[in-house]
Formats: sequence, structure tokens, C-alpha cells
Amino acid sequence: MLFVSILLLLILITKFKLNTFVSLVITAFVLALLLGMNPSKIPDAVLGAQGMGNILGSNAVIFIFGGMIGRLVADAGGSYRIAKTLIAWFGLKRLQWAVLLASFIIGISMIFGVGMVLLIPIVFAVAIEAGVPLLYLGISMTAALSSAQGFLPPQPAPTAVASQLGANIGLMLLVGLFVSIITAVVAGPLFTKLAQKYAPDAFQFKEHIEAVGDVKEYDLDKSPSFGMSVLTSVFPLVFMIIATIYKLVVSGGKAPANPDAFYRVIDFLANPAVAMTISLVLAIFTMGLGQKRTMKDVGASLNEGMNSVAGILLIVGGGGALRGVLVTSGMSKQIADLFQSSGSMSPVTIVLFAWAVASLLRIAVGSATVAGITAVGVVNGILAANPHGDLLLVLVALAIGSGSLIASHVNDAGFWIFKEYFDLTVKQTFQIWTVLETVISITGLIIILILTALFV
Repeated sequence: MLFVSILLLLILITKFKLNTFVSLVITAFVLALLLGMNPSKIPDAVLGAQGMGNILGSNAVIFIFGGMIGRLVADAGGSYRIAKTLIAWFGLKRLQWAVLLASFIIGISMIFGVGMVLLIPIVFAVAIEAGVPLLYLGISMTAALSSAQGFLPPQPAPTAVASQLGANIGLMLLVGLFVSIITAVVAGPLFTKLAQKYAPDAFQFKEHIEAVGDVKEYDLDKSPSFGMSVLTSVFPLVFMIIATIYKLVVSGGKAPANPDAFYRVIDFLANPAVAMTISLVLAIFTMGLGQKRTMKDVGASLNEGMNSVAGILLIVGGGGALRGVLVTSGMSKQIADLFQSSGSMSPVTIVLFAWAVASLLRIAVGSATVAGITAVGVVNGILAANPHGDLLLVLVALAIGSGSLIASHVNDAGFWIFKEYFDLTVKQTFQIWTVLETVISITGLIIILILTALFV
């Protein structure tokens, strides 16, 4: 039944070009009927506390405020400042590393599509100035953005997956930073060297690319400082990282039976919704009023930021609807029982299984977000039957993120965005983009498996 529903989802999205959110909700209802669920319980499983309501209720503020912070930084010229400053620091010989670092910082608070739209004109201008092909720098940019999207809260998919698994967001952020930095380096500057050898035709120097358009220039003298731009972009992470380290040192990561006042304050500030709210207030001042922007301009940036994540938010909710049916119907438990019949599963096996499920879903439906959220519904039952502690939950969440990035192809919007922005043929896009995403996925899996074997 699950296979039939995934096939239906694939047909609705690719064959009939139906909106992804609508396709997910329809598929969730169809799957519930195919599984023989009580019709009176289906709406709650799809839309209520077990489904869409569960995942949106706890994460909507994080997603929306994250989009707003990213847009405020961009509109104030902060992202432009970050990119230009790092490029000036690194020099022409290390441009790839400058682009990688700038894209990674910006990618923490900005969803993939918006990050591409924002950064590619800047990177293109630098490529023209340096006399190198756009793709030479663009692979590093894309690797950084994609790694952040797959592994790091407060990005929508990692946040939603961690939330549904019950994984510690702060711990996931710490481990995710380690994983994503390595995957970005491997799939960025290192992969570029390989790609130049097997697909040299893709690395053509071009002075004009239609999809890129004109580069928006900012007056650096009137834009926010580099330090303030970086601080505002990564500020949501500050509380979560500090709180996670504090808890690990003080109580081994577990809440003490009688926490003192300082612990309670730290715990409150580390809540992702609280951290994002404080960070947004900071951004309104540092990237808005502090830059002598009017509240009307600030409001426009906030609206654009909200609009940029609205579609992603709905897709996350649609994935939650499908997950709700899997859990409520008992299918998640049945899958767990099927694997459990062969004996207790080791942590390494669980991580591999989570990655494989997300990978298959990614290849089938295209969307990394849909693949990640849907995979949670399949994996949850196995985790319940094989409890191994907080770190395993984090590593499973990261494995799902890793699997959800693999082998992007024609059913993924990112495939076509990459093709157009880098002015490539379909064949070249497969050679570069599809392989790049697969490199991130496989590299991430290897790192996660090593961490699982060593520490779980």
C-alpha cells in the first residue's frame, strides 16, 4: 500500500504537474483508505494533531522567522557584505573557499532556493572579474547551501525531522555542523577538480547568462558591518549551541531532577522558537532600524521573507499529513515489527535503514523535504522498538537528511534551477548537479556511520 501511495504521489507531481502540497494531502487520504482506516479518524490523522497540525504547530514560527531573518540580512546588504568581504580576504587564488564559507554562513538562515537567487548574481560578478567560469565557483556555493539545507536547524527539513523523531535540536546542530562542513568541502572545492576532468564542456566562461540577470549592487559604506551581518545570520544558533554544551557539561545532556534558576533560563532561551523570536527582534534592529531603514521597508522585507518560506512550510505540512497516516494506521509499527522479527537492530543498521528509506523516497518524489518528512513515519516505529538514547536519534535524523539529498534528477525543482542558473544542458546538469548531491549524501552517510560506530 505504501508503494502504491508513493507511486500515486509521483504520478500526481510529475505526470499531472499538480501542486506538491495538494498531491501530498490527496495521497495521505488515499493511503489511509487503502489501509482500511476508520473513515471518522482519517481527517485527524491527516490534518490534526497526528498529522499536519503536529508538524506545523511546533515548527511554523521557526520556519517563518528564519525566512524573515534571511530576507532582512539580504535586503540590508548584509549578505552582499559577507560575500564581498570574504572574497577580498581570501583573494583570487582561494575564491572557491571564500564562496564556500560565505554561502555556508548565509545558508544557515536562508532556504536553498532563496540562497541561490541571492548569491548567484554576486558569485557571477566575481567570476567575471576573476576570469573563471561561473560553475567553477558555483559548485562550492551550491554544495554549501545544500549541505546546510540537509543537516542544519533552523532549516525547515532538518528541524521538522528532528522534531518528529524527538531528537535534541541543539545536539543535532552541533553534530550537523561537523557533518555539513565536511560534506560542503568534499562536494565543493574537491568535487570541482573531479568534475572539470570528466565534464570539461560544462566549465565554459560566459560573460552573460540570461537566468542570472543583472547584479544588484550595494554601497558597502552604507551596508551593515561584516561582523554584525554574520552575527545576525547565525544568531539563532548561539543560544542552542551554548545551551547544548552547558547541559552536556552540567548534567550529561539530561534535565536534572531539580534544575536551578540559571538552568531554567538557559533551557528557555535554547528553545528553537524562543531563539528564533529573539533573533528576529535583533535582526529588525541590526538590519532594519539600525541601518536607517523605515518600518515600512522593514515590513516589506518581513513579508517577502514570509512569502519565500510559505511554499516550503506547506510542503512540510503535507509531508506531516502522510507521516500521520503511517503512524496512526499502525503501518510504521508493522514495518518495525517486520525488521524486528530478525532480532534487535544495531545502531549502524538503523542509521543505514533510515538513509535508505529517505534515499528511495527522494529518488521517487524529488523533493528533499517530502522525502525527509515521509521517511520519519517509516523509521519512527523502528526507533521505538530499538531505543538507544539521544545521540542515535540525532544521527538518524542526520542520516534521513543525508538520504533526502541523493541523486536529484528531473522530478526535483532544484535540478532545473541549477540547469538554468548555470546555463547547462540536461546532460551536463546530470553530470554536475546530480553527482554533486549524491556526493553530499554518500559523504554524509559515511561520516554518520563512523560517528555511530564510535559513539553509540
